[in-house]
Amino acid sequence: MTIRFPRTAALLLAAAMPLAATPALAEHHQGHSQTIVQAAAGSADHTTLVAAVKAAGLVDALSGTGPFTVFAPTNAAFGKLPAGTVETLLKPENKALLTKILTYHVVAGKITAADAIAAIKAGGGKAALTTLAGTTLTATIEGGKVVLTDAKGGKATVIAADVGGSNGVIHVTDAVSLPG
Repeated sequence: MTIRFPRTAALLLAAAMPLAATPALAEHHQGHSQTIVQAAAGSADHTTLVAAVKAAGLVDALSGTGPFTVFAPTNAAFGKLPAGTVETLLKPENKALLTKILTYHVVAGKITAADAIAAIKAGGGKAALTTLAGTTLTATIEGGKVVLTDAKGGKATVIAADVGGSNGVIHVTDAVSLPG
């Protein structure tokens, strides 16, 4: 089953785990009065993601009306990338590639964990999520958790789900997904 939403700016998707798994994001999330960018900016676990969103010039787009679903990798997830990768991506000359990677973590529309799980079950065990980068993330359930498989076969597990914002929802992931 392929899930397609209108092509507007969007951000993350994740699994059905308690928010306690990422206390920094949960602590700084203050209801639905903050946008998803503001919620991430207030999280000590997402400083690398926020720096990348700023470097890519996506703050305004992701602060828009939405709704967006963002799969937000933690700082530790970015730390799993080869040494020097993040620093290289943050350079102005790599803005296009950084933008492609970040928009690969965003789906237009609001997809809650329950929506994702329902789509996976309806799809016979998997759901294809069309990202703002124009490519697909495949969602499955492994060990009771939502897992995203990227174009390169890498897997990111949702470790906290349904962090709401005024313009969408954030699902926290333990890995960075990479487009093909």
